[in-house]
Parts: sequence; C-alpha cells; structure tokens
Amino acid sequence: MSTGPNRILDEFAKLMTDAAGAAQGMRKEVETAFRGQAERILNSMEIVQREEFEAVREMALKARAENEKLVARVAELEAKLGGGASKAAEKPAAKPRTKKTS
Repeated sequence: MSTGPNRILDEFAKLMTDAAGAAQGMRKEVETAFRGQAERILNSMEIVQREEFEAVREMALKARAENEKLVARVAELEAKLGGGASKAAEKPAAKPRTKKTS
C-alpha cells in the first residue's frame, strides 16, 4: 500500500482513466444517435444509398456498351446488304399504274 504523494498520483491516474473511458462511451452513444437521426432524415428525403447508385450506374454502362455493339452490328449488316435497307427507307414506294380501258 503506497502512502503520500504516490498514492495521490495513483488515485488521480485512476480517476483520469475512468473519465477517459466514460468520455469514450459517451462519444459512441452520441455518434450512434447522430447516425440514426441522419439516416432517418436521408430516408425521408428519398436519397439513394451509394451502393444502389453504383449498381444502377454499372447497369447503365453495360447497357450503353451493348447498345454500341448492336449499332455497329446493324451498320455491318446494312453494309453487307448493300445499304438496301437504308435506301428503301429513304425512297417512297412507287405507286402502281392502273391500265386505262378505252
């Protein structure tokens, strides 16, 4: 058992350790409450989460890449056909002639 100034310093160190532990526990409680409130506010504003945004973004990028491939394939097929499909779409269909009977 220590006596004198060492005992006072030991008690003071113990008090500071306990106070630091209590402060850290309080910090965790405040942080948890803040996160919960912030999450409620964001949910009420219908803001998407980052993970959802990234998933939709990836889907859009894949769709765009696939669309570009399909456009290139259609152009290639039109070139093989001699551009017939695009020319037929540009020219109006000729009207059939009717025979006149005299």
